[in-house]
Amino acid sequence: MGEFVSLEVEGGVGTIRLDRPPVNALNNQVQAELAEAAREASERDDVRAVILYGGEKTFAGGADIKEMAERTYPEIAKFGAALTASLATIANIPKPVVAAITGYALGGGLELALTADRRIAGDNVKVGQPEIQLGVIPGAGGTQRLARLIGPSKTKDLVFTGRFVKAEEALALGILDEVVAPDDVYAAAHKWASQFANGPAVALRAAKAAIDGGLDTDLANGLKLESHLFAALWATEDQRNGMKSFIENGPGKATFEGK
Repeated sequence: MGEFVSLEVEGGVGTIRLDRPPVNALNNQVQAELAEAAREASERDDVRAVILYGGEKTFAGGADIKEMAERTYPEIAKFGAALTASLATIANIPKPVVAAITGYALGGGLELALTADRRIAGDNVKVGQPEIQLGVIPGAGGTQRLARLIGPSKTKDLVFTGRFVKAEEALALGILDEVVAPDDVYAAAHKWASQFANGPAVALRAAKAAIDGGLDTDLANGLKLESHLFAALWATEDQRNGMKSFIENGPGKATFEGK
């Protein structure tokens, strides 16, 4: 457990919790602790799904601007590379990951949320990439993951203007996947994550690798990747148990061991 980031595990669900009041600003220490929590969540067999959570008030308000403003070019280049690497470690968690967004997810906070496979938010949240208002651009995935999620034109509108987007519009744009009452955000995220607690962990890992890997290549190579990952699942106990259960008992009744 770090000073500002912790991993709490219960019932197969790991919660990566940010706790750096008042707005969970992402500084050097936070990004390093996020990466460490992500590595632990990836390695632990008792973690089958992950929730990213900043608490009841704010998911993450972005980078620590006071700290960033005083950095030299070599210092900011080093910080930017480290933050990008830390967020990539979260994006590469080989398990289902959901961001439970409260309050704000701005700048680096939205970039953190974009590393998740799903985003659930309160109906009072605001999201955005306001870096342009500081004379800079997003530097940890905001121009890349967001464009892959909602397309280049919508991304350019948000990045060029730096405007804040309310929950309803963010849902319509596809930035958010589900909007609930503010007090229900974590419960809704936990409900989504917990459905994988006893699921076929190896197949889920393969599904995530196929989808994410396919987006980084052309269709032909994406199909080759999918075919390879598909065939490899015949080396798992879950495949044998799942198909045996289907034949004997019908769909949806298999018990998986995650191996």
